[in-house]
Amino acid sequence: MRLHRNLVLAVIHALDLIYNENEYADKVVQKTLKLDKRWGVRDRKFVAETIYDMVRWKRLYNEIAGTKEHYSRDNLWKNFAVWATLKGIDLPDWRYFEGTPTRRIKGKFDELQSIRKFRESIPDWLDETGEAELGKQWDVEIKELNKQARVILRTNTLKTNRKELQRLLHEEEIETETVPSAPDALVLVERKNVFLSQAFKKGLFEVQDASSQLVAPFLDVKPGQKVIDTCAGAGGKTLHLASLMENKGQIIALDIHGHKLAELKKRAKRDGAHNIETRTIEGTKSIKKLKGKADRVLIDAPCSGIGVLKRNPDSKWKLNADFIDRIRKTQAEILDQYASMVKTGGKLVYATCSILPSENEKQVKAFLANHKEFEMIKDKKVSPAASGFDGFYMALLERR
Repeated sequence: MRLHRNLVLAVIHALDLIYNENEYADKVVQKTLKLDKRWGVRDRKFVAETIYDMVRWKRLYNEIAGTKEHYSRDNLWKNFAVWATLKGIDLPDWRYFEGTPTRRIKGKFDELQSIRKFRESIPDWLDETGEAELGKQWDVEIKELNKQARVILRTNTLKTNRKELQRLLHEEEIETETVPSAPDALVLVERKNVFLSQAFKKGLFEVQDASSQLVAPFLDVKPGQKVIDTCAGAGGKTLHLASLMENKGQIIALDIHGHKLAELKKRAKRDGAHNIETRTIEGTKSIKKLKGKADRVLIDAPCSGIGVLKRNPDSKWKLNADFIDRIRKTQAEILDQYASMVKTGGKLVYATCSILPSENEKQVKAFLANHKEFEMIKDKKVSPAASGFDGFYMALLERR
């Protein structure tokens, strides 16, 4: 493989924005891919994957480069030289690579494989937390979470079925495979920008991980019910609920962020989902108005996002132990308040994209101890290591 200067410069500039300006990797990648319209598919793939790769292995590369976490321009080049050397790429005769100690880089890499926090490129606090909560299982989970996420589509069954969607995508030269664990899911054989496809523009699918696609069916919704999605965001699971309900009944999508609900409205229009009403949460009044009104309530709770690290590798460097402590308190408060919307005989799902028991089964156990009117029907843990997809937790509770 030969390195092209303009592509490498784009990667270095992107890393500067992520490391030094604290910008989100996915947004930086989107911006970077728009820099040069002449870039072909292979160029764009190199830029996007190299940025994510370097963010994912930031601590390991920094340790090998000896750059002391000071990400000056020179140090970014040293980190890039580590990446290229470990990938077996010959370094070109550019001034940035003069004196690169390739043998020492390989030797240091081998030496660090015995220390998990370096081998898996994670902060100390995350390694300690993962081990404390998951024991030996942490080894296999974090290894899987360092792999590149696959692109998964969810068929919009309001407009088509999985077999037909697969056929239409094939006509657009987008090859997919089915996912046995998720009946409406298709996984891309090769990464492509599916948002440019006619199938997407017609609202035939949404991009949604296979694990995330398990949450809406877990709520056991029926057409004609009144369903409240309490932390709807931009509405991935809301839209799935609409398709499962066949557009019959009512879904109230709540969120504290109005701009996210505005995005949900756009997506709902494209998908042909007509039974969704969006409401911005403005204090406890918004919740009290809905007390005892819902057949089903989904609480897709804010969480650490540790289960989706393969999708958001930069969150490793943005998270900290204090945030985890705060988010656990928020989860307990949300579960306590939002459960009041469930009518007698109704059901509630509490879900997170975390694999930490303190955010999952322990939260539910504490809630049930204080709310005897609810009982657990079942819960499900999705292990990234076992499934190959995102880590998720979901618990189905019923109000007696």
